[in-house]
Amino acid sequence: MAKINLLPWREAYRKEKKEQFLAIVGGVVLISGLVAYLWVVSVESSIEHQEGRNRLLENEIATLDKQVQEIAELRKVRDDLLARIKIIQDLQGTRPLIVRYFDDFARSIPDGVFINMVARVGNVVSIEGIAESYNRVATFMRNLEGSDWFAGPNLTSVVAVPAEGEQAQAFKLTVNTSSPNEVNSTDPKATGNATPSTAKESGGK
Repeated sequence: MAKINLLPWREAYRKEKKEQFLAIVGGVVLISGLVAYLWVVSVESSIEHQEGRNRLLENEIATLDKQVQEIAELRKVRDDLLARIKIIQDLQGTRPLIVRYFDDFARSIPDGVFINMVARVGNVVSIEGIAESYNRVATFMRNLEGSDWFAGPNLTSVVAVPAEGEQAQAFKLTVNTSSPNEVNSTDPKATGNATPSTAKESGGK
């Protein structure tokens, strides 16, 4: 019986299978690398796209922030203008009262009293001056107390100043402003009885 040596055929078969396996592995590796490359490219493209959107959003946010700042500045300017308008309106509304206050204040100053300073904070008026005597200061305070536009004078300081006169006094006082009471006054009607005169006519023949 003849013997057949199968070793060379088996080795060739194994070599062929090995080459096929290596080819398959190489193909899988190549395809995997290609897929990985495409995935990386896709991810990088998505990242770049997202970064572009982020930059666009940042620019829009910066624009909105600038607009918000401009709006805040405009509101501040508006508030300042409204405050100035209110001050002007208040001054216009109180202008007649200020004139009345100064007029009544001047009328309340007696002879021998000299005013150096007048300051008003709220409803409190601070007054500094020099009087020829303490009696002049007392008269000034009585005049303020009797005024319709001032109330509650309070003497805070009085100091003798011989350099200004033998009895001269430097004084400081405060007084509150007030509005006069509105009194509805009506002029009484003057009535009188008329006495008619009777004239007699005499006729002669």
